[in-house]
Amino acid sequence: MRERSKPLTAQCNRNLYTLFLLAEPKYVSCVRLAEILEELSHDSVNRFLLREEYTPKDLFDEVKGEPILKGGTTSVDDSVVDKPYRDPRKTELVGYFWSGKHKRTVKGINLITLYYTDIAGNSYPINFRLYGKRENKTKNDYFIEMLQEIKRWGVEPAWVTGDCWYSSLSNLKFLRNEEAGFLFGVAENRKVSLEQGKEVQIQTLAIPESGLRVCLKEFGWVKVFCQDFKNEARYYMIFLPELEVLTALTREKFKQVHDHHWQIECFHRVIKQVCNIERFQVRNEQAIRNHVFCALGAFAKLQTMRIEGLIDNLYQVSRQLFIPVIRQFILKNRSEPLST
Repeated sequence: MRERSKPLTAQCNRNLYTLFLLAEPKYVSCVRLAEILEELSHDSVNRFLLREEYTPKDLFDEVKGEPILKGGTTSVDDSVVDKPYRDPRKTELVGYFWSGKHKRTVKGINLITLYYTDIAGNSYPINFRLYGKRENKTKNDYFIEMLQEIKRWGVEPAWVTGDCWYSSLSNLKFLRNEEAGFLFGVAENRKVSLEQGKEVQIQTLAIPESGLRVCLKEFGWVKVFCQDFKNEARYYMIFLPELEVLTALTREKFKQVHDHHWQIECFHRVIKQVCNIERFQVRNEQAIRNHVFCALGAFAKLQTMRIEGLIDNLYQVSRQLFIPVIRQFILKNRSEPLST
């Protein structure tokens, strides 16, 4: 990790701010951190968020020594950092985005992440973007851009996975040219053919447990699997450069790759519930970017602690942090009923 800009004079630094994100249960602000540390002014915290220029490469450099960078699964997905009470005209990066959580368009910041799971099952975020309208890029543009970056950084995934939003024909052809295997969600009305000239929607096919090899228009052969989720069926297409290997691919292998992909959903929950990524009071774009970077760094810190056996799960720190305070409060006041 690169050094901060003013190592000799700056009172607030990334380590302090990251620990604050992991410890504070609700009120994340410059003033709140200053209240907690007392000797630190809220202006120092604000200056830290405005001054630093952390990048996705800084995040990768921090975590690259943990996972095995060859042969794993790189997953892409985006999540809305909810900011329902922010005015997009006054707060940078805030806009309206479709939310899978709310099942509607909501106001917030769109975070796009590449999440890597290695062959041993260890997983970390390795690249990210915050959607900015002024950049005139789509989420698919960010996706390809980030994939090209991690390749230059030395990541060699065996699989690339994502939901149906990222399964455009241009993305699939790009991955085929890279000779990478992929697994993507696919819309139920997407057309494929079992034989030339007879296209049907995927939802009309009887897909066995072992999967079904089909031809995707303007692409070629893929294998389709169906997975039941609650009251709906979801469809996935999987591709390998070698047709013989693709044909022989089993449901067990599909499940393994899908399970690796699911890690990014767990990541989204933790950064919101534990790492306070949605709780910030700043409006400046650089300050928001630095806050998000620190939240992702907080997740990486928890993940390393879990892998090293210091904690059992990613929620343990936040759940146990206030046990002594709560216990002391209850024991001290149990004999004296609270006034009504």
